[in-house]
Amino acid sequence: MSTQTQPPAAWKAAKPFVNGGLSGMMATCIIQPIDMVKVRIQLGAKGGPLAVGAEIARKEGVGALYKGLSAGLLRQATYTTTRLGVFNVISEDLKARNNGKNLPLWQKAVAGLSAGGIGALVGSPADLTLIRMQADSTLPAEQRRNYKGVGDAFIRIVREDGVAGLFRGAAPTVVRAMSLNMGMLASNDQAKEMIEAAGFEKGGSAAVLGGAFIAGFLASAFSLPFDFIKTRLQKMTPNPDGTMPYKGPIDCAIQTLKNEGPLKFYTGFPTYCIRIAPHVVFTLVFMDTLPKLQKPLGL
Repeated sequence: MSTQTQPPAAWKAAKPFVNGGLSGMMATCIIQPIDMVKVRIQLGAKGGPLAVGAEIARKEGVGALYKGLSAGLLRQATYTTTRLGVFNVISEDLKARNNGKNLPLWQKAVAGLSAGGIGALVGSPADLTLIRMQADSTLPAEQRRNYKGVGDAFIRIVREDGVAGLFRGAAPTVVRAMSLNMGMLASNDQAKEMIEAAGFEKGGSAAVLGGAFIAGFLASAFSLPFDFIKTRLQKMTPNPDGTMPYKGPIDCAIQTLKNEGPLKFYTGFPTYCIRIAPHVVFTLVFMDTLPKLQKPLGL
């Protein structure tokens, strides 16, 4: 009897983590070219998103738009698996304490902040390799690292910078993830509840898609300034005298604000929103769809 009940119990515990990771990985396969364009614009590429994307394809080949996909998938397998799984666990626990009632917005925000921070710590090494691989061809030829793949990038970063090098920029990564997940997960739940309260079918396509689109926009608006700082820290190379351009995230923020103004933090916002919002939408829609597909299988 125990052998029959054990797998469902184990699956119930693992399900939000597995589905979260799978949803993020499927969304990443769709969004990766837009992410590449977003990074290039943040690093100084001139022109609009379509022009930058066409320039990458013309000079480096269409495959260049998928550079870093392996690191991106690894990031989703670590970061998104953790953040969505943790959010589900925290939310279910809070709902149980709230007698099954919908949670107030502030509790959803706390759950999103916590899940984002924990997920970012787990996914930070993969995120660093993704940024390095995407930014490499923008560097002068003598400074390029020419990673062969995500495995080579990991090994070389550890060899050259130590294990701590895998967590360069981790602080802004964590803050960015906390802001993104608060905007994404808390607003998605809240928006779905409001749409359903307006008379739409509970769990229907209107609630799922409406909540996902709202979550995508708010996640972009909350997180871009932190993403901008994170990207600058992760791709920086030493100055000729051996010092680093920025001492840390606060120094990067202060120098950027002083030298380039506050709007610099929103460089590439349309592209960033186009990249983040669809990824959020696809991830949340996949998160809603996977359990429906698994149900007939008894999962």
